[in-house]
Amino acid sequence: MALEVTARATTPIPLDIAFRVEPGELLALVGHSGSGKSTMLRTIAGLWSPTKARVTVSDETWLDTEQLIDLAPHRRRVGIVFQSYALFPHMGALANVTAAMGHLPAANREARARELLTLVNLKGLESRKPATLSGGQQQRVAVARALAREPKALLLDEPFSAVDRATRERLYEEIRQLRAHLAMPTVLVTHDLEEARLLADRMVVIEAGRVVGAGSTAEIMSDPVALRAMGLREIGSSLAAVIEAQEDDGLTRLRAAAGPVWLPRVEGGPGTAVSLRIMAHDVLIAREKPTGISALNMLPGTVSAVDRGDGPGVIVRLDLRGSEVLAQLTARSVRVLGLAPGTSCFAVVKSMAVVRDDVRAEPTA
Repeated sequence: MALEVTARATTPIPLDIAFRVEPGELLALVGHSGSGKSTMLRTIAGLWSPTKARVTVSDETWLDTEQLIDLAPHRRRVGIVFQSYALFPHMGALANVTAAMGHLPAANREARARELLTLVNLKGLESRKPATLSGGQQQRVAVARALAREPKALLLDEPFSAVDRATRERLYEEIRQLRAHLAMPTVLVTHDLEEARLLADRMVVIEAGRVVGAGSTAEIMSDPVALRAMGLREIGSSLAAVIEAQEDDGLTRLRAAAGPVWLPRVEGGPGTAVSLRIMAHDVLIAREKPTGISALNMLPGTVSAVDRGDGPGVIVRLDLRGSEVLAQLTARSVRVLGLAPGTSCFAVVKSMAVVRDDVRAEPTA
């Protein structure tokens, strides 16, 4: 039940974008305001039709300008969560969800709506109206209502922009847990690259109506062109690890595939899985394991690629026993060290270089 979208237009902005989202996959469309990402969501939902476009999901064609097919929004089995949530203010949470169930027999709606509210952690709040719910709770009602349509595609339009950071962090975790229950393709529109990194399987970075980067989250976070399009120059990578112990001097000992890692206190007990965001400019490379230095983290690996840019900077990709870590070096350092694909080396990272916001707990299975 893959979702395939192609859209080209000259107004209101030049547009030439195509992507595919697999069943159960979450694809993030990332870009600045006005880049065209929300226009793509409106195209899928049937709220706008480009000059030339095609939208298919599974064996259904929702839009094909060449074949003069353009299904009305209510005929497209699509669930949408808007920035403003768009809940009915005079209805309770349960009534808001059942309002999206016109396709089900009336006798079945309430029970299914209660199931969905339980799924999004709102059991017991069925009668509460939107004005009496927090922003995070309203967002959960909006998600339950979108799922109530039993959609063939789920669209999330900047769904976390109206809540504070602490609430966003909780909602990110809930969305990741919820995804275990979702089999349809999901498209998330966001201007927040970090949000996309945390939630998406793949990203499409859009600038001025065109795709400037597409790939897995790891590939995009190490793509200088895509990052520059977002106004970011900092390249980094993610390293999976598990907490082993909290040590007496305030450090936490973790275990990555390539070896031990020590960081300032990381919350969690032994066995807690985490993801570490390591900036490329904080990674040093040594051909031999260093001695007599202050850095604690020295992980053995192999150079998998050397990406040369137009200037003196070079991105070296390191394979640390299955995990990719990036190092940003000068071309001179690469030449002096003789770094090339297949070269054995050590990635050296200061413990204090990985800040608290760059450590994320991974969802449990």
